Amino acid sequence: MSWKIDRVEGAELDLDEVLGVYHASGLGERRPVEDRDRFAAMVKHANLVLVARDEQGVLIGIVRAVSDFSYVSYVSDIAVVRDHQRSGIGRALLDATRDEAPAAKLVLLSAPAAVDYYPHIGFTRHESAWVLNP
Repeated sequence: MSWKIDRVEGAELDLDEVLGVYHASGLGERRPVEDRDRFAAMVKHANLVLVARDEQGVLIGIVRAVSDFSYVSYVSDIAVVRDHQRSGIGRALLDATRDEAPAAKLVLLSAPAAVDYYPHIGFTRHESAWVLNP
């Protein structure tokens, strides 16, 4: 394994570094990356943030979640830079998220391109999810 995963405080992350991961992963296409204040608040207020860094300490992946650490953890974002996708980092980030709240189920909305990925790692489709946009 050529990366390390750590739990961090979102407010302590370098915003430009995080934005770089969102852009390099493709997730930036579906997040408000152009609104720095809003994006900074998203990272700051997630109460469960885990990052993957390579051997040089470069940020290569992130999970941003909201959890009660008992019943449910909502994975708001999981982003891995394209050059490191399909290397196990995404799964390791989700495993680390689960380790932080082992009794809680993980819930997420999949990016369209990842719909086939999540069943492969044990997630089941939930047909009654609803979204109310602002």
